[in-house]
Amino acid sequence: MYVTFVAGGIASGKSTVSRRLRRLGAALVDLDALSREVCAPGSPVLARLAEEYGDDVLDPATGELRRAELARRAFASPAATRALERIEHPAIKEALAARLGMLAGLGHPPRLCVVEVPLLDKALDLVPLADEVVAVTCPAALRRERAVERGMEPADVDRRMAAQPAEAFLVEHADTVIENVGTYEELIGEVDRWYGRRARRGFSWPPEGSEDEQDA
Repeated sequence: MYVTFVAGGIASGKSTVSRRLRRLGAALVDLDALSREVCAPGSPVLARLAEEYGDDVLDPATGELRRAELARRAFASPAATRALERIEHPAIKEALAARLGMLAGLGHPPRLCVVEVPLLDKALDLVPLADEVVAVTCPAALRRERAVERGMEPADVDRRMAAQPAEAFLVEHADTVIENVGTYEELIGEVDRWYGRRARRGFSWPPEGSEDEQDA
């Protein structure tokens, strides 16, 4: 099973790429959803978060994590942020490894598994689990325009973009870069070509000297 991380900033087209690959037959793992799973009520991670940041980061009625309150406290200082990463990241990595192992162990495992990664800078310790990292890039001004067209408040878009890694970081840590500066159809065409090249190789990284070696 070939594991590909798909990373990109807000409104970059990352989710469009992931959904297209799922339609082509890939299994899809959403890292955000996985992080919510490890923080489910009754989990050891949730207990440690309450111990670190206070019991009131939990909803008293449901026991669920109050994510906005956790974010307010966890990002109040670099030390508080590092504490959050120490608590969550090992559990997320373990959960991802378990999910990938489960998929690979199926009687008919998918040839391709896509892991959608919202913040690659916070997931570098997970990269060894991937065969390839794909960055979906788009100029910041165009991403902002697209996000606002979808109904997001401009100030909210700006806050989110400021909290995400720069595209130079994504490009530096990617094996392949897909630029999303054209139409939806053009992006889908790029994804289909990427998929076709991998499928022809049996989903393995191209050997040295291959004509398809450089996708970035």
